[in-house]
Amino acid sequence: MSTSLPLGARLSRGIDRVTGAALGAHQTAVIRIGLSFTWLVFLLREWPNRHEMYGPDGPWSWEMARRLTADNHAFTALLWSDGGLWFEAVYAFAVVTAALLALGWRTRTMTVLSMVGVLSLQNRSVFLGDGGDNVIHLMALYLILMRCGRVWSLDARRAAKRAGQPAGPDLTGIVLWACCGAALAAAMVLGDTRMSWTEHGPLPGIGWATALWALWLVQGLWWLAKRYGPGEPRAVLDVLANLLHNAGLLVIMAEVCLIYATAGWYKIQGSRWQDGTALYYPLHLDYFSPWPELSHALAGSGLLVLLLSYGTVAVQVAFPFTLLNRRVKNVLLAVMMLEHLGIALLLGLPFFSLAMIVADAVFLPTSFLRRLGAAVGRARDRLLPARAQQLPVQRESDEAATRTLVG
Repeated sequence: MSTSLPLGARLSRGIDRVTGAALGAHQTAVIRIGLSFTWLVFLLREWPNRHEMYGPDGPWSWEMARRLTADNHAFTALLWSDGGLWFEAVYAFAVVTAALLALGWRTRTMTVLSMVGVLSLQNRSVFLGDGGDNVIHLMALYLILMRCGRVWSLDARRAAKRAGQPAGPDLTGIVLWACCGAALAAAMVLGDTRMSWTEHGPLPGIGWATALWALWLVQGLWWLAKRYGPGEPRAVLDVLANLLHNAGLLVIMAEVCLIYATAGWYKIQGSRWQDGTALYYPLHLDYFSPWPELSHALAGSGLLVLLLSYGTVAVQVAFPFTLLNRRVKNVLLAVMMLEHLGIALLLGLPFFSLAMIVADAVFLPTSFLRRLGAAVGRARDRLLPARAQQLPVQRESDEAATRTLVG
């Protein structure tokens, strides 16, 4: 007859788990790739309209945005200068960093640089965003805490290639780190950044100047520990990094649950959702009808509109509670992803839907993601057989085989 472990032993095991490994390596890789891809495709699609949306001569002028950020203290590099060349440079910077983050090249650095690009554009024209932009905004901040390049990244491939070899000087990383420090120093000395050291930053009592310089110094400290302190200093930093990663993962999971719970409970209070007709009205709006014939055909079925309206509310309210049962959670997760695909198709909101699907992916089972990654790898090998022979096998941590809340 089996007996449960005492409370102290279970607590010790839990502490060892959250400090000894970065959990959800595949889930966080999906978030990194998916959100970066979504942001990148959005920027490329809006390339012809970038001046009207974010440029100094757009309807929301540079001076109006400057006055708004003086009140809300939002971070945006686009307001450091009103020059057209500066705007083009920041927009191109956002495109390049999003692409590099999706590829997983120098992931720790790219999470910070991509965050700068996201905040710079979104906070420049705050009235252009929707729910998907809010998700990208928040996830860009959370990704800084996470070790999201451990699988499915160029960093992981480089680590696998160098496995068993003595560590080199990493000249690319040193140059990139030095360039980032020089650029930040130049911006603060030469530009009107209005970044404070002690207020109006990402955390109370911490300004953006403190946060950015701290992230830069941490990158250097990590390299020094890896290069010259492979013993206890590196072990301590690994523990801290795992704690931050797992805390960020927990915050993302809580954020997704909060999004669905609040959306569902607010819908319950609406009379149109109560009588099951809420979806009828947006299907008749031209702005939300990329396929008018399909939308009108769907809206013409009262029973279908009723079922979809009630089903949407039920799924959103129930989802946080399904985390207590893995199988029910996986079924409901698939339903929600199909729901977002329907929103993208019927209402013409592809970027919102894609951002939400990527956020939902934090709850996908690890076994499913590993099979998906293997299938993509086999497809790549068939298309590029010569390339496949040159690629090193990426090692996956033992955590990938363990069962966690996310998989």
